[in-house]
Amino acid sequence: MKALSLIITLLLSVTFSFSQEEKTGQSITVTIENITNNNGNVLLSLHTEETFMKGPGIQNLESKIVDGKISITFDNVEPRTYAIMALHDVNENRRMDFEENGMPKESYGMSNNPISYGPPQYAQAKFDLKNEDLEMKIVF
Repeated sequence: MKALSLIITLLLSVTFSFSQEEKTGQSITVTIENITNNNGNVLLSLHTEETFMKGPGIQNLESKIVDGKISITFDNVEPRTYAIMALHDVNENRRMDFEENGMPKESYGMSNNPISYGPPQYAQAKFDLKNEDLEMKIVF
């Protein structure tokens, strides 16, 4: 009986400790509405200047596509300057695929929706996250 009481107490304390978790940053909600089909997933990554085009972001998310749209939220993001990259990973191989001539086979986009002729540039995609939640749309 003593062991049962201890187990119940531990379960309740763990449950309440998770439910009281504090928000430690802001939220960035990204919506993409012009996805050409529902095949595969959309991969999104939140980057600082140090991580941009150099590998995984500081947060990486994935979303299923429903009716050509996604909406996903990066949570607990500290205020500073970031850029977001998004990729429609049609074949779910978790990377961008290219044609023989070097052009991307899959749709992609970035924060600020810059028109890019060449590799994505952090300076064109960067935005400042202040002390309030942010919503943005990315266009493929």
